[in-house]
Amino acid sequence: MSDSKNQKIVLQSNAIAWEPCLILSDSIGSGTNIGALSHIGSNVTIGKDCRIQGSVYIADGCTIGNEVFIGPNATLTNDRYPPSRGKWKPVIVQNKVVIGANSTIVAGSVLNAECIVGAGSVVTSDVPAREVWAGNPARFMMTLSEYNAKRDLDE
Repeated sequence: MSDSKNQKIVLQSNAIAWEPCLILSDSIGSGTNIGALSHIGSNVTIGKDCRIQGSVYIADGCTIGNEVFIGPNATLTNDRYPPSRGKWKPVIVQNKVVIGANSTIVAGSVLNAECIVGAGSVVTSDVPAREVWAGNPARFMMTLSEYNAKRDLDE
């Protein structure tokens, strides 16, 4: 067990990041929390009140909306056919999206508002608003209202 403690970093916007991490963007909204070992590329925009867990990789140019949750070890790419020599297609994540742990979001995909991506999924196309997608490749599982009803029954 290590005796060193992770250090909290308060960013310009009053967002918080935990060392060690690499943050190459200065466009991170207030109230956002970035976990240790995460990589935030250059020209990334992250909205307000997001929760980015540890070891998340967000490639250059990706856009993250407000109130987004990204689970640990998730990867958002920007290069659909590497190496594309700069012909990038960054991922766009709209507001209130949930991305489960260990998910990969392939370059050019749009995660529309309030959708949920299940843990371990590989998203290769756009995910419609208020739908739950999971699997490899990710596919439609249920609506957000069906998901919420199942979650409420489990309490």
